[in-house]
Amino acid sequence: MKSNIITISREFGSGGRLVGRKLAEKLGYKYYDKNLLDEISEENGFSRELMEEDEKRAKNSFLYSLTNAIGAAGYGPDTLSINEKFFIAQFEYITKLAKSGEKCVIVGRCADYVLREFPNNTDVFIYGPRDKKIERAINEYGVDPAEAENMLEEVDKARENYYKYHTGRKWGTHTNYHLSINSGYIDVDHIVDLIIDFVEKRDYE
Repeated sequence: MKSNIITISREFGSGGRLVGRKLAEKLGYKYYDKNLLDEISEENGFSRELMEEDEKRAKNSFLYSLTNAIGAAGYGPDTLSINEKFFIAQFEYITKLAKSGEKCVIVGRCADYVLREFPNNTDVFIYGPRDKKIERAINEYGVDPAEAENMLEEVDKARENYYKYHTGRKWGTHTNYHLSINSGYIDVDHIVDLIIDFVEKRDYE
């Protein structure tokens, strides 16, 4: 396997997290998702809960940008907003994983952007039809049917704003990834096999 790290970005309800977990299991790679926050909080003394709340706040792009701007008003490391400090710690941790040569699958965390200069990672984006995502959110994630549609919009809006603020790029744009897959037409196990086949056959030069 030529890719030391495979990153999975995903729309809410697309099954991307499950794909990432099964992919890591099949390859024997370490799996990083929310547990990455535990590693970062332990290493840097941050609150895991605060890091999670920071990502959720990004659903309002103006307020999120304002919070960071206020924190950075003094233009020094001690005046960075807590949002910026979280992202920097996350950036440094993921970079350290890449430099160490560890084989892993990372879900979310802007990992595709963090590793953009590393040649041996493969970046995947999982998306899907709205009705299929709502169905999965209800049946597999346990989301209240009355809230599923709004949750799809809110979660993806937060991800989009968080990604845009910290990377300057548009979340989900195909040019940011090596492979994009519509999960509405293929089951999770076959998506895993498709990613592995792509990773083995793609050109790394």
